[in-house]
Amino acid sequence: MLGKLAYRNMKRSARDYLVYIFTMTVVTALMYAFNSLIFENTLPRYSETAGILEMMTGLATFFIVLIVAWLINYMVRFMLEKRSSEFGIYLLLGMKKKEISRLYMRENLLLGGTAFLFGLALGILLRQVLMAVLFAMMRMEYCLGISFHPGTVLMTVLCYAGCYLLALLRCRRKFKKMNIHDLMNAKRRNEEIRERGEGIKRLLLPLSTLFIFAFWAVFAMLDNTGEIVLFLVGLVLTIYLFYVGVSAWVICYVRKKGNAVYKGQNLFLLRQFASKVRTMQFTMGTLTALFTIALLGASIALMFSDYENTVLEDKFPFDVQLYSPEVQEDFADEMAVLREQTKVLEARRYHIYTDQDDQVNTWMLTHLRVWGAMFRKEDGTPDREKIEAELKNGGAYCASDTYMGLSDYNALRAMLGYPAAALGPDEYLIQIKPRLAGEVQDMAQDLRIADRWGDGTLSCAGICADAFSQDGHNGGDYVIVVPDEVLGRMQPYYSELAADIDGKAPADLGERLNKTGQNPDRLGVYAEELRPNECYGSDMIIAYAEDILVRDNLIPAAKYMLASVIIPLFYIGLVFVCVAVTVLSVQQLSDSAKYKFRYDILAKLGLERVQIHRLIRRQLAAYYLCPAVLGIVISGKMILFMSGRFVEATGVPVSPLSFFIKGILLFFGIYLVYYAVTYISFIRNVDER
Repeated sequence: MLGKLAYRNMKRSARDYLVYIFTMTVVTALMYAFNSLIFENTLPRYSETAGILEMMTGLATFFIVLIVAWLINYMVRFMLEKRSSEFGIYLLLGMKKKEISRLYMRENLLLGGTAFLFGLALGILLRQVLMAVLFAMMRMEYCLGISFHPGTVLMTVLCYAGCYLLALLRCRRKFKKMNIHDLMNAKRRNEEIRERGEGIKRLLLPLSTLFIFAFWAVFAMLDNTGEIVLFLVGLVLTIYLFYVGVSAWVICYVRKKGNAVYKGQNLFLLRQFASKVRTMQFTMGTLTALFTIALLGASIALMFSDYENTVLEDKFPFDVQLYSPEVQEDFADEMAVLREQTKVLEARRYHIYTDQDDQVNTWMLTHLRVWGAMFRKEDGTPDREKIEAELKNGGAYCASDTYMGLSDYNALRAMLGYPAAALGPDEYLIQIKPRLAGEVQDMAQDLRIADRWGDGTLSCAGICADAFSQDGHNGGDYVIVVPDEVLGRMQPYYSELAADIDGKAPADLGERLNKTGQNPDRLGVYAEELRPNECYGSDMIIAYAEDILVRDNLIPAAKYMLASVIIPLFYIGLVFVCVAVTVLSVQQLSDSAKYKFRYDILAKLGLERVQIHRLIRRQLAAYYLCPAVLGIVISGKMILFMSGRFVEATGVPVSPLSFFIKGILLFFGIYLVYYAVTYISFIRNVDER
């Protein structure tokens, strides 16, 4: 008997909470697809990024499980409160608490199990889509194929079942403490609104708004962990107090009979909105936090995605490029490996030179936005002590300025397919990274480069911003190109080899070149052991500086690393948004019977069906937009600040605002789907006779 009753109740719950079932199906599918990256990752492995995708996916899954556990616990408790009267009647009819508890758990297990099975089937298909996307990002061909790994299935089952069982056990403990009176009044108690102290509570609205604007104003100036933590704690409190203030403000506005109260159906909408916000103020705060995190994650993922699509290819323009700190290096061993493993179309060995001065480095450290005022005194003049400490053992720039001869420069440009550059005997050229071209327009006014005799100066013939491998090879950020005759008064600084090969490089070419022993790997980009003639440029967010660069080996490895950040962030954002809108939808649809009675009264008072539908749209829109808009406002400053720094540091050729807008459009697409489904279901419930 209990089995049949549980099955019947499960079908009724599935109809009433279809949005919730849909979300749990999608979450299960996402869990399975992303868990497969841990156990069934068929992407090529790269030593530099080994295990990073699995680690990031596991970390994302941890946060997903926390949120899914919160959703399940919320829904189980919510459904218990909605059906409390029914369970109270069961007790009056003679059923025992243990039987009712077992019945409720069985219903939820059937409900969750159904969603899990559908989600598992969908997850198998979604895994194919995910792997196809990852392979496409790395520009590799993916062959579709259904596969099952026990680890993937087991991890998905454990995450899902663990969340459900914990929620049901907690609900069971709560149920045991309730009596018939509690059960019969639980639903009614949840709907109570105590309008006390509203005049004081409404002050929380302007105060929380002021704190949000203050957060906007000072966010960019927070420079230590203590300040950041303090403001984040204040921001979390502000989010929750904001809804207390909103509800109190609306109630006070209605009491004072504001001008807008009696226009159209505003009184009905305001009372409904205040009632819902008051009973859900903690939940609304949590949903706002979810939207904020989802937008932040999506925007960061979009930043790295744009970098991968627009900048990454230009970071390694040469097929093969080698560095040696020794000016006598002839790269004979490396050339032997290249000729053995590839067909070398062209190769050029050359030197980067120095005049043993640091005027260009000083200019870069004191003028680029990325350094700010770090290397300037309070009066704006260069801080020589800090500059010398920065340059002493290598770093962003070498200890001395870097130069290149025109003949080497044009040979390398020809290798890349660029037109040759022309210089007069008294001219020089500034070769700069593309992202810095707009910042060095005034550099020529401050540089004094001696001619070949040392008794005159060269004039600037222009600034070139083509991709030219300037992360420590052809200079760090820049190289000054001078006529070959001028090099006679300079000295070789370090050696380079650039090669153009036929076709694609072997997957292990970089490792073979590393084993020659002539160019040992650096100890790390920021290692203290960097030599004075080693550097890595001013790239901050994404930096890659190695002695040996093999384009066809490095680009897939870099794409793999970026995918390890992009995919989990989208995963987290998608689940967080789905969870948030599910709670909003379920709350509205569960109250549709109560709203049906109210809308029937409005119809008897003269409102036509079209007007009622318009009123429902406005009611749902206000309820849906409130947490989303607040989340957008809070995350906006953080996203704009981070995207501005990202564009500045990486040279992505887009506006910082575009990441914010794309993130909003992406998740509002999901938002609109849930809103439309909720609206259609709400209309159907209200119009039922």
